[in-house]
Amino acid sequence: MIHMEPALPCAACPLRPLPDFKPVTPTELASIYDAKVGQRLCAAGATILAEGQVATRVYTLLKGWAFRFKTLEDGRRQILNFLLPGDLLGLQGELHAALPHGVEALTPVNLCAFGSDALPRFFSRHPSIALDITWLSAHEERLVDDVVLTVGRRTAMERVAALLVHLYKRAASAGLIETSGIQLPLTQMHIADALGLSVVHTNRVLQRLRKGGFIRLEDQRLSIGDLQAMRRVGRYWEEPAPRRPLL
Repeated sequence: MIHMEPALPCAACPLRPLPDFKPVTPTELASIYDAKVGQRLCAAGATILAEGQVATRVYTLLKGWAFRFKTLEDGRRQILNFLLPGDLLGLQGELHAALPHGVEALTPVNLCAFGSDALPRFFSRHPSIALDITWLSAHEERLVDDVVLTVGRRTAMERVAALLVHLYKRAASAGLIETSGIQLPLTQMHIADALGLSVVHTNRVLQRLRKGGFIRLEDQRLSIGDLQAMRRVGRYWEEPAPRRPLL
């Protein structure tokens, strides 16, 4: 059963004041709020979107972590990307059609839910919001391109280092960084499923990064001592991104 609460006013959104998110006009803000049908709350481990499910909602992740994945018939899973506050869920599927992927909550999550008529309404009446949605879709495709590069060409050490830097930067942009690092609610299985590695190999690489002084990873908290050094290890040199739209 899906638990829904009344929609949070967009003017009270904790993400919009953050510097990495693109500002919107009062008219755009009102239009986004009008398209919302409520807030959906999910527990850690809950299925937000199921593979093969008919999509009737699009969500913005307001709070918490999740991941998007696909599975083979024998149960083997590939995590396609990790989702943090500000990310749009369900955009990769076609509304009223079976989803080609699933989304699972890593932590308790709060989602802004939009009705099935929201996207057509934005594209017909609000070109600026439609352009932002197109940007988010293109950005998601670029992240998947990076996953293909990582799994196809990076070494195991480079894969893990690049993923940790990527998540660290994204958490920082979502306002989740603290003086001692970030909360990282991933298990070694999640990392392995995202990078095409075995859990044993993932553990060995993490131990090497710890012993080399590159990271501290304890009690699901990650701190990176020298971000530039970790970037070199992971061969990860992403260019600065423009301010992200927020639906």
